[in-house]
Amino acid sequence: MDNTPATGASTAPATLGLLADKVAFITGAGRGIGAAAARLFASEGARVLLAARTQAQLKTVTEEIRAAGGTAEYVVCDLADATSVRAAVDRAVNRYGRLDIAFNNGATIQRPGPMDRMPEADFDRVYDVNLKGVWLAMVAEIAAIRTTAGTGAIVNNSSVGSLMGNPELPAYGAMKRAVNSLTESAAVTYGPEGIRVNAIAPGQTPTEMIRTWEEASPGLRERLTAHTPLRRAADPQEIAQAAAWLLSDRSSYVTGAVLRVDGGARA
Repeated sequence: MDNTPATGASTAPATLGLLADKVAFITGAGRGIGAAAARLFASEGARVLLAARTQAQLKTVTEEIRAAGGTAEYVVCDLADATSVRAAVDRAVNRYGRLDIAFNNGATIQRPGPMDRMPEADFDRVYDVNLKGVWLAMVAEIAAIRTTAGTGAIVNNSSVGSLMGNPELPAYGAMKRAVNSLTESAAVTYGPEGIRVNAIAPGQTPTEMIRTWEEASPGLRERLTAHTPLRRAADPQEIAQAAAWLLSDRSSYVTGAVLRVDGGARA
């Protein structure tokens, strides 16, 4: 038997990206983990819609993706405003024809300190963005996935700080812990429809939030690193990689999980 490949035939299967042919919606996509996710998802074959509050940052990341050969659009969005969130999700559907996956990454930080010193207005802002904003986004995303792609996946960005007492960021930790609960409840509710919902819980990652926290708590990064078995911070792309896997078909039997991506900090 002659096993020699025919002339012109490929000797290996074509390589497809992890998110090939997916339409992805990403919040907080102008910087940090969200921007890393936007670049990664596009490089893995997704058509991405970036959403955040700062147009200049969104434009920069979008242009970078396009320059690298990816497909990207952006929309300015305030996660604390229901109309703005719905319009942003609708933009993804109107631009690309459907929605398959979503990464709810956008969040705001509180002023570090004990909860009895936190102004009520600051608490309300953290609630509006970090919890209500995620709920608003999930509601819009589930409706869009259901009526277009039919099945899909959502990943919410939580925090390793949601898995323990968090005296320096009590409201932030509380909202992220509530996001874990929303994630699990949604997984149970929408799993029968083929919509998977998971969360990731990043550890120390050099983002603007960490920089803001460190300004009020000098030596923060060194303390966090000392409590991390891998003895380093994560690169934002490492966090994005975990989200990409959970959004991909390779995690097709995973739902309701809160995946720690923390270098072993909570081991």
